[in-house]
Amino acid sequence: MSEPKNENQPTIRNWSTRRFVLLTALIATVGALAAAALLVNIFERKQEAKNPFYRVVELNEDTEDPEIWGKNFPLQYDGYKRTVDQTRTHFGGSEALPHTPTEADPRSIVAQSKLEADPRLKTMWAGYAFAKDFREERGHAFMLDDQTFTERQQVVKQPGTCMQCHASIYVAYKKLGNGDLTKGFEQMNQMPYTEARKLVSHPVACIDCHDPSTMQLRITRPAFMEGMQALKASQGVQNYDVNKMATRQEMRSYVCGQCHVEYYFKGAEKRLVYPWAKGLKVDDIMAYYDEVKQKDWTHADTGAPVLKAQHPEFEMWNQGIHARSGVACADCHMPYKRVGALKISDHHVRSPLLNISLACQTCHKWPEEELKARVDIIQERTYKLRNLAMDALMDLINDLKTAKAAGKADAELANAQDFQRRAQFYLDFVEAENSTGFHAPQEAARILGESIDFSRRGQNALRAVLGRPK
Repeated sequence: MSEPKNENQPTIRNWSTRRFVLLTALIATVGALAAAALLVNIFERKQEAKNPFYRVVELNEDTEDPEIWGKNFPLQYDGYKRTVDQTRTHFGGSEALPHTPTEADPRSIVAQSKLEADPRLKTMWAGYAFAKDFREERGHAFMLDDQTFTERQQVVKQPGTCMQCHASIYVAYKKLGNGDLTKGFEQMNQMPYTEARKLVSHPVACIDCHDPSTMQLRITRPAFMEGMQALKASQGVQNYDVNKMATRQEMRSYVCGQCHVEYYFKGAEKRLVYPWAKGLKVDDIMAYYDEVKQKDWTHADTGAPVLKAQHPEFEMWNQGIHARSGVACADCHMPYKRVGALKISDHHVRSPLLNISLACQTCHKWPEEELKARVDIIQERTYKLRNLAMDALMDLINDLKTAKAAGKADAELANAQDFQRRAQFYLDFVEAENSTGFHAPQEAARILGESIDFSRRGQNALRAVLGRPK
């Protein structure tokens, strides 16, 4: 028996067909609009990328003020201005502490004192200006003011040499040297700090690292040029010119290494010298200082001819896995970021721990919490070993004081004093280096272990002088 015929069936079929056609047309229209929007966006981004900056003002070799550079490079300048941030990590950075302004020190905010946090530092630096004032490091925005108003200025008359790492100095050097950078550098070295301070106006700025015509990275510090030339000569490369022979990736570390280094003031002219003629390791630098018979001061408690390490981040980084892997300072402290179609280097220079997603996770594909925990472990172990080395040094210094009180002459104590010199410099090499071991964990541990050994050997030498059993 056949089923009854449905007279509405053609109508239903026709409606379904029309609905399918309309839906297909709608999807095609939306797809076309989306494709068009994407193409327009790609075109706009390509056009944007063709113009990484707009030349609002002309820049030249005398344009010192970073705010003027910021008219052409507002994104980079915005990051530069943010170096006023004061955010502390576990082992670095500073918290803003209120300070009552005075005529001698008009700052309303300062960093916390490292001397108050660890009074043993005063003993290590007894008789030296750092025993008077030594504070946590703040961002680049504060580098000039913090040097100008440190209490160390009241203890010793510092030379103009200090200005190389604490100010935008390129233009001042050129003016002093009548266009000759090195001659200007030499003249400022010999000036009193207070006189040199009048010649500068800004902390490190754009012109100190960039050529105003091409924006290429460049080295502007003669001491770094000379230091690299001496280092390369020790490796068999003669007449090395860092601005002509360094690769672009090397320059992304070298511009930082202009200041984040160990150094000393040579001779009466206070020439700034980077002690790299034998190499960059602490052992090489110690050997160089021994050869030139350098001492920074005589220890007030022991009479030892001792040394003060400065901030050897460049030297320590060179011993680590990142340097061996071709990772530059800027890759971690000024990582690339996207702003629209532009890829720029983040000029908010800071600890990678405050910017893990861009500074670390570009290479290390692990959760942020895990990466931070790894750093914490390295730094906690380094700091514990640092404390052991500090305790050993305090023991040696106290034993030397006891020996001097017993009437022992410096000639009898010379061997132990030399061990103090070495123990102290090795310890300070890690103490003054601002990564708390992270730049080269194994090297930092080795150096601190050597420091402990030097201190204990110094104590053994004193036992022989005092007639005590070892």
